[in-house]
Amino acid sequence: MKVQIPIGPQHPALKEPIGLRMTVEGEVIHDADLRLGYNHRGVEKVAEGRSYIQNLYLTERICGICSHSHSTTFAQGAEILFEIVPPKRGQFLRYLVSELERVHSHLLWLGVAGHEAGFDSFFMYVWRDREIVMDILEMISGNRVHYAINTIGGVRRDIDEAQRTKILDLLAVLRARTSFYLNLGTTEPSFVGRLAGVGYLSKEDAMSLCAVGPTARASNVPRDVRKDDPYGIYDEVPFEVCTADTCDVLGRTVVRIKEVLQSYDIMEYLLRNLPAGPVAVKAPRRPKPGEIVSRYEAPRGENIHYIKSNGTDKPERLKVRAPTLGNYAATIAMLKKGFIADIPLIFAAIDPCICCAERSVELVDSRSGRPSVVRWSELRRMAGRRAARDSKKRNVEWPL
Repeated sequence: MKVQIPIGPQHPALKEPIGLRMTVEGEVIHDADLRLGYNHRGVEKVAEGRSYIQNLYLTERICGICSHSHSTTFAQGAEILFEIVPPKRGQFLRYLVSELERVHSHLLWLGVAGHEAGFDSFFMYVWRDREIVMDILEMISGNRVHYAINTIGGVRRDIDEAQRTKILDLLAVLRARTSFYLNLGTTEPSFVGRLAGVGYLSKEDAMSLCAVGPTARASNVPRDVRKDDPYGIYDEVPFEVCTADTCDVLGRTVVRIKEVLQSYDIMEYLLRNLPAGPVAVKAPRRPKPGEIVSRYEAPRGENIHYIKSNGTDKPERLKVRAPTLGNYAATIAMLKKGFIADIPLIFAAIDPCICCAERSVELVDSRSGRPSVVRWSELRRMAGRRAARDSKKRNVEWPL
């Protein structure tokens, strides 16, 4: 007998609201459905009424963990529209923070993976070292979450020689500990046994479903914007794309640990070859009319910002495609044929950020196929009717 189990939008396993509907038979998942729209904040519409420099800090607040990713993606696109090039030192510092954010995000995820798998010692070790990364970010920017280091034309802060040396010393400590985690995460029998074979996603499915980031690379798809379409200084920085061929949660764990070690190499290169000179150039107030697509390899995968300029000091349109949204289709494939007990682990394996993914909504008339404009009052009524319908359906399936 097949039964539909609702998970969310409010659930102890979810840090942000999203609706999961699992069709199960016994303990096996036969089908999965994701329902979005519970966390929409209207950021893209707000951006149309703010200047480019104001939007730099607005986009930074799309996500806490990937704050620098969104502000850098926006800054890259805006700089092309303004026809300016940040100085070399400013670019080195910008992407130094990018790699620190990647390490911070991956260490956070590794701790969560350890917790979800019942390996809380691993969780505590990794999150202890995450504090070191946050201390470095605070040393550079003055902040531990929203760094506000970017500006259009470069970065807002420089570092001195003492800070450069201190960062290199801390990176040496982190490298030694991360090598221990790679050995521990791939040899500890209970941890490996819990992750191996869970959330299988073949290479063919990863490619056809357009998976991004560590989710794709763990299925042996070497997809990385830093290599495929180099931006900033990545065309001159030596590094390799980290992949795995196990196509499961264990592979996604191994890829992230390898990427952390790779990020240490990139940061050491940037610090040891840090050029002299200014960190920013002055940007004009208004760009020329035009449009641009800015791509960036965030910790979770490819991040895309589309910016359209009409020649004023405010963008005519901002569209954000976060990596979490790109991985939703692959998540459904990973959940199918899995077990109910694996749902938190599989969903957490894409490192989801719900507020990143929910940028906009468009309603399409099913008869004409054309988009329609709906007032806020009508959206509220529609949401109320949907909630009542879902509640009634749950009561039918799970009678008291």
